[in-house]
Amino acid sequence: MSLLDTKNAYFDRLFSDPELKWLGQNTNHVPQHPAVAAAMHAAVDAENFHAYAPPAGMEALRAAIVADLRLPGARALVTDGAVAALALICRAFAKPGTTFVTTDPGWKWPLQFAAQNGAEVIEIPIYGPEWNFRLSPERLAEVVDERTAIIYLVDPNNPLGITYTAEEIGAFAAIAREAGAILIHDSTYRDFAEGHTPASMIYPEGAVTVVSFSKWLGLAGMRVGALVAYPELIDRIAPFSTAPLGASVIAQAAALAGLGVKDEWMAEVQQIQRHNQALIKQAVDALPGFAMPVYPSHGNFVVVECIEAGVRPEALVAEFQTAGIMIRQGTYHTPRFGDRFIKVSTTVPTAWVEAFCALLPQMAARAKTRTDIPPLF
Repeated sequence: MSLLDTKNAYFDRLFSDPELKWLGQNTNHVPQHPAVAAAMHAAVDAENFHAYAPPAGMEALRAAIVADLRLPGARALVTDGAVAALALICRAFAKPGTTFVTTDPGWKWPLQFAAQNGAEVIEIPIYGPEWNFRLSPERLAEVVDERTAIIYLVDPNNPLGITYTAEEIGAFAAIAREAGAILIHDSTYRDFAEGHTPASMIYPEGAVTVVSFSKWLGLAGMRVGALVAYPELIDRIAPFSTAPLGASVIAQAAALAGLGVKDEWMAEVQQIQRHNQALIKQAVDALPGFAMPVYPSHGNFVVVECIEAGVRPEALVAEFQTAGIMIRQGTYHTPRFGDRFIKVSTTVPTAWVEAFCALLPQMAARAKTRTDIPPLF
């Protein structure tokens, strides 16, 4: 079986299990807001799906995205999820002879997009107390030069959950501006952070803010996201789009409805996920050799270190899957540091987290002796 088929069968098996507790992909499983559900049903009932959407997205949604970011004068380009926005930006600017600078850990797909386009990928390690689990402007400046086409910043960082201050974003923007580089500010998890400053506020001529509706609104399976930048920069990116027929009209209807109830919705989601983080912290603190290096997390997930307990992350993931719980091994994010941790999502029913916490000691003990690790993705 090919790698593609093996990977697809793996996720198809997970997706086909109606009882699976999804704690591994940062997806949001809080029951959907009635207004969002009603918008989706209305779009289906009206059979709006017979027509193609506008190529850059429905104007009402584009305006609402810009307003939500508080970037007057900017423009949004709606995409099939944030990952499509990231691929589009990489197609526009990552070229042979250029560099793409990011952190390790981070989110792996844009690195692949940049490399496929011929750019050299430079990863700056940030996992560890010696770096305070975050990128500093000084370390970024050491590797950025005239070859740098893109600086890719995931903020809050996935998987670590750290977020950057306005001062740090300003310093990163100044480095990008001096090099003439595009600064991609991947803000997928911004709505879970305590304070967040879009780089486009500080570097309007060269920053692209990327947003998603998968995590905060729970629309991962609907595939809708956007990139936001000022008009001149949008005009440089748009010609590289491979989606001239627009994103899903049903997903866009849901996204627009979600922005309309965002404050109410996020108050509930944050209350749930912060409580879940606290439950995981309590369970981890009670288990020798386990630790949470970043707490609280500014994302809807936490990193749980297991290396000092002598537990291989992949073995722990495999054991939890036998109990119908999906968590994520660290190597998904970083081959360099992935042997240290698992990642657990927190925008889920509290009962799921309670099940994870109750099973953690037993699963850790079993994982220590497990050697038959199936393929994981």
